[in-house]
Amino acid sequence: MPDFTRWPSFPFEGDMRVKKLAAPVEVEPPRSGEDASDCVACGTPDDAYIWVSERWRVRAMDRPTGLPMVLILECRSHLDLGDLPNMLAAELGVMTVRLERAIRSLDGVARVHVNRWGDGSAHLHMWFLARPYGRLQLRGTFLSLWDDILPVIPEAQWRENLALVAAWLADFGGKANAEPAHIQWESPATFSPPTAVDNEPETSVDTEDNRRPATLSDIEASRPAPSGPGDSGTVVQQENPTPQDHGVRDFDAPPTAAGRVVDASGGSRPANDGGPDRAIPRGPQSGNGSPMNDMKATLPGQH
Repeated sequence: MPDFTRWPSFPFEGDMRVKKLAAPVEVEPPRSGEDASDCVACGTPDDAYIWVSERWRVRAMDRPTGLPMVLILECRSHLDLGDLPNMLAAELGVMTVRLERAIRSLDGVARVHVNRWGDGSAHLHMWFLARPYGRLQLRGTFLSLWDDILPVIPEAQWRENLALVAAWLADFGGKANAEPAHIQWESPATFSPPTAVDNEPETSVDTEDNRRPATLSDIEASRPAPSGPGDSGTVVQQENPTPQDHGVRDFDAPPTAAGRVVDASGGSRPANDGGPDRAIPRGPQSGNGSPMNDMKATLPGQH
């Protein structure tokens, strides 16, 4: 048996024997995708990849595996490694470093192994395998074998890792297609809207329309009826009027001091002995000599 069977990273133990080496063939069979029209990579749409750009694409396995992350970097052009032009060859180096950094940034990843096996497919594809942190037994060349042996990681974690790598690559360009797993929100087990207490009379909803008059006529209707001649005359100007104070005010004129009366001519004077909220109507009279007719001009309904 070769020495590597005794390495700590070798995934098998027990009695084993080496297979008999087969004789070489005269003509090797064609690889998958030798003809671009039959190439699986060329016929796969972009939405099957976690990240795509104008010249490169990155795809993952169909399902989670034992390693935190296994990704494949492919070029869009149907070329093998030795067929790359200088521009794509230079970009391959940049993409390799960029993708290695993105995978290594994931939690729980210690190293990223980059491999290229060219016997399976003629279309260039580079493998990126993440070794879990602290798993020293997985170091070295047998990491791809351990991927099929280790327990499968949770799918939610796998999808989140794919989304993070895709977002990292998208910061430099291209388009990220991978999204993290959606959170399954659960509604409370018991939920019921508040109900009215038994034997309690229902009240109408206090809405904005119920609290505020809609028109000027509503304001006139809500004003208390006059109890004397002074109530239909001038109005005492008050500071900081409350919303219930529907007295006549000229909002374009400067405010007057507290306790002063606004008369029909727009001037002000001290309130007389009729009380703080009552005033005897005075001021210029109309041609018929009636102060009541002059005061009607100040009512909102006559504006």
